Amino acid sequence: MTDETAHLTPSQRAGDDVLALLRAELGARVDTAPAALEAARADKSGHAAEGLPLAVVHAASVADVQAVMRIATATRTPVVPRGAGTGLAGGANTGGGEISLSVRAMDRVLEVRPDDLLAVVEPGILNADLNTHLESHGVWWAPDPASRAISTVGGNIATGAGGLLCAKYGVVRDAVLGVDLVLADGRLLHLGHRSVKGVTGLDLTSLVIGSEGTLGVVVGATLKLRRLVEGERVTLTALFDGVRPAAVACASVTASGVQPAIMELMDATSLAAVHRLLSLPTPPAGAAQVTIQTDGPVAVDEARAIAAVLEAAGGRVSVAADAAEGEELLAVRRAMHPAMETLGTPLIEDVSVPRSALPDMFDEIARIERQYGLVIPAVAHAGDGNLHPNFVFEGPEVPPVVWEAAEELFRAALALGGTLTGEHGIGVLKRRWLAEELGDDQWALQRDIARVFDPLGILNPGKVFAP
Repeated sequence: MTDETAHLTPSQRAGDDVLALLRAELGARVDTAPAALEAARADKSGHAAEGLPLAVVHAASVADVQAVMRIATATRTPVVPRGAGTGLAGGANTGGGEISLSVRAMDRVLEVRPDDLLAVVEPGILNADLNTHLESHGVWWAPDPASRAISTVGGNIATGAGGLLCAKYGVVRDAVLGVDLVLADGRLLHLGHRSVKGVTGLDLTSLVIGSEGTLGVVVGATLKLRRLVEGERVTLTALFDGVRPAAVACASVTASGVQPAIMELMDATSLAAVHRLLSLPTPPAGAAQVTIQTDGPVAVDEARAIAAVLEAAGGRVSVAADAAEGEELLAVRRAMHPAMETLGTPLIEDVSVPRSALPDMFDEIARIERQYGLVIPAVAHAGDGNLHPNFVFEGPEVPPVVWEAAEELFRAALALGGTLTGEHGIGVLKRRWLAEELGDDQWALQRDIARVFDPLGILNPGKVFAP
C-alpha cells in the first residue's frame, strides 16, 4: 500500500485494482468521465441505480468483451451489459462497484444472405439502421418496437422486445436463429443455427432471448429475415366514445379472422397528450382511437373488411389517403412515450392478456384509477393483447401509492390469464412480483439455471431475480 492509497477503503482499493486491470487490457475504451458514469446509472424507465459504476467500457470487439469478463471473473466484479439504454425496466442500469459493459460501438452488419433470408449482425446496431441497410437487399427484419430509431438489436434480444408489427409478424423470439454469447468467465459460445430448422439439444438461443443480460453478453446475432412486403399498405383510424368500446372493436377484428399488420389502441388521456405534443387538433373529449394498418397484395380488401367491423362496433373510421398520411397516423402512436414525459415522470408498465380479455383489462385499469385516485393513461398493441398503462408522477421517486396501484394492475392481468411483461422485461422494477407469476418451483429452477451460466453471480446482479 502506497501513501497515496492509504486513506482508501478496501472496496475503493479493490475498485482501483479493477480499473488498472481494465486499462492495461483495454486502454482508452475504459471511460471514467463523470457524465458517462452518471448516464450508465439509468435507462428510459425513470429509475436509476444507487452509486456510480466503476467504469463504462466501450467494447469494440468480441475480444474486448471477453477481456472484460475475464477480469470481472478474476476480481469478482459485477458487470452490467448495456446497449443504447432505452429499456423501460431498469435492466441495464449500473450502480456502485459495477462495470457498465457497453456494446453500442459494436454495430456492424457482418453478413446479409437474401437467398437464405438471414443476416449476421453485431449487437450495437440500431433496429431502424439495420432495416435501412437491408432494404437494398430486398429483405427486412420484422421486430418493430416503438423505440426502433434509438434501440439496438442486442437490446431487443436481451429484453425479448416486441412492437407495433407483432400482431402479424411476431416478436424478437420469432426472428432470431442464433446468438453469439460471451459467458461470465469469458468463453464464447455460438448458439443456434443458420438453418431454418434445428433441434440439436436444448434450445439455448431461446433461453438467452429475454434473459436481460443475466446469462451472458450477446456479442452477435444471426437474424431471420423476411422478403419486403409487396403490394400496398393501407392505414386507417377509428374514433370511439371511450376505451372499452374501442377494445371490444379490436377483439372483434381479431375474431373476424382478418389479420392486420398493426392494430394499436390509445385511450383518451394518451391520445390527447400526444395531440398536444405534436400540435395536432384536440380530439373529441373522451375519445379513444384505434389505428390499423394492413399490408400485402390484399391490403385494400382487408382494410375494407376491418373498417366494416369497426363501424359495426360504433367506430368513426377514416382511411389515410396515401402512404405518407399513413406514416403520420402511426407517428401519433409512436409519440406516446415522449408525450408522457411532458406530463411528469412516467412509469411505463407492460402487461399482456389474452386478446379476448383486452376489454376486461381496460375495465380493470378504470377500476384501479378510481380505487387509488389516479389517472393511468394507457395504450395497447391490441393485435396481441399487450397493454402499456402509464403512471405519471412528480419527482424522481415512485410514490408508494403508484406501486400499490401497479401491484393491483399486475394481479388483475394475472387473474385474466395474462403476464407481468409482454416485451419490456423484469429488470429491477418487476422482480418483486416474478415469483408470484412463476410459482416457487419454477422461480427456483430459473435461479438454478442462471447459476449454471454465471456461478459467481457477477452478470447483471439484482436484475430479474430479487436478492
